Amino acid sequence: MKTTDKTPVVSKAILLPFILITSLFALWGFANAVTDPMVQAFKKVLELSNSQAAWVQMAFYGGYFCMALPAALFVRKYSYKKGIIIGLILYAVGALLFYPAATNEQFWFFCLGLYVLTFGLAFLETTANPYILSMGDSKTAIQRLNLAQAFNPVGLVLGLLAAKYFVLENLQSDDFDDFGALSEAKKALIRTSDLMVIRDPYVILGLVVLVVLVLILLSKMPQVRTKEEEVSLSKTFSGLFKNKRYVYGVLSLVLYMGAQIMCWTYIYQYAEGINITADVAANYQLCAFILFTIGRAIGTYLLKFMSSSRLLLYFSILGMLCCLATMFIQNEIGLYCLVLVSLFLSIMFPTIYGIALNGLSEEDSKIGAAGLVMAIVGGALLPQLQGILIDLGGTAVNDISILGVSEINFSFILPAVCFLLIAFYSIGVYKGRITANQ
Repeated sequence: MKTTDKTPVVSKAILLPFILITSLFALWGFANAVTDPMVQAFKKVLELSNSQAAWVQMAFYGGYFCMALPAALFVRKYSYKKGIIIGLILYAVGALLFYPAATNEQFWFFCLGLYVLTFGLAFLETTANPYILSMGDSKTAIQRLNLAQAFNPVGLVLGLLAAKYFVLENLQSDDFDDFGALSEAKKALIRTSDLMVIRDPYVILGLVVLVVLVLILLSKMPQVRTKEEEVSLSKTFSGLFKNKRYVYGVLSLVLYMGAQIMCWTYIYQYAEGINITADVAANYQLCAFILFTIGRAIGTYLLKFMSSSRLLLYFSILGMLCCLATMFIQNEIGLYCLVLVSLFLSIMFPTIYGIALNGLSEEDSKIGAAGLVMAIVGGALLPQLQGILIDLGGTAVNDISILGVSEINFSFILPAVCFLLIAFYSIGVYKGRITANQ
């Protein structure tokens, strides 16, 4: 009698835990997508400049930077499950802080909520990926992680749809071309109403996260311990800093995150510059997310025929060309080019992540992975710089002309430069000039 040696990707014994942990990939995708349109929403409702409104992204992605390493050290000492629980608690608390923030009508309070929320996301992203890898045979680990990651774009799409239909289309301040010209009493009434609209998706999200937390607490989860033979942290850090492929990989990931968030966040300001409303601009961002998902599938297929560094080079050059077209074409075609950038962004995070960690020991990879999650801070810093560029002539997006184009168009020189520098990294790796031991 023949027996099959086929190893299941996910065994029936851990199917429920796998589903629960996989839901986290969608949850942080939802948080990312629902937050991008809030930059434009807060700008209008609270009468902020572009650089002031960009503090939304500073708070959101800054939380990753501050908490990624502590999260990795926590998981290193305790367990994956405890890391997931801490992450969900912080996620829920941050989301629920939007309730008192809307009552107080203070912008800093909303930013605080986002900051705490991303403390939780840092824990989840640092923990969930290796936890999924550990849930079964090592031979199917990569397939298992790819299956879980497929739900991240689902969260992105749902988050954007929530922002579009439950926030952007219900903002009363968007009904006025010159909201600032209204009387203070009328603005106060509209502001109160609009901040409640912004609040609701986050409060509901916080409650959903609490439900997931309870399910994980009540479920029997695989107790995979991460505590192994202790290795000196100073030795680990020293080895990582000497690894040029890792160090430049972290810097490339900073640039990638900056490019991604700039191209996703300022799609609304770009649309504003060509007289397209925010709720319509959300349709363009939805197309960007769809292209992002398609790009991952295309990139995964192309990796069968070429090295990851070579594919990264091609995608970074094409992304740069799309950004240059976005800069110099001042109409809806330029907006199409901005949407197309997402196709070439798609493979960059996992590709850079994999190149940077390639060859590291398991223990070094845990701390190294935290450094790569910290690189998400690029999504906080570079959008802030782009907001400053857009504000050079005033709070509108087309106050002045630079190199013959409006300031909003010119600001996309920043993601173009990011793609160029990522291309240099990929060339260095491809040609063997940037290696793990230098």
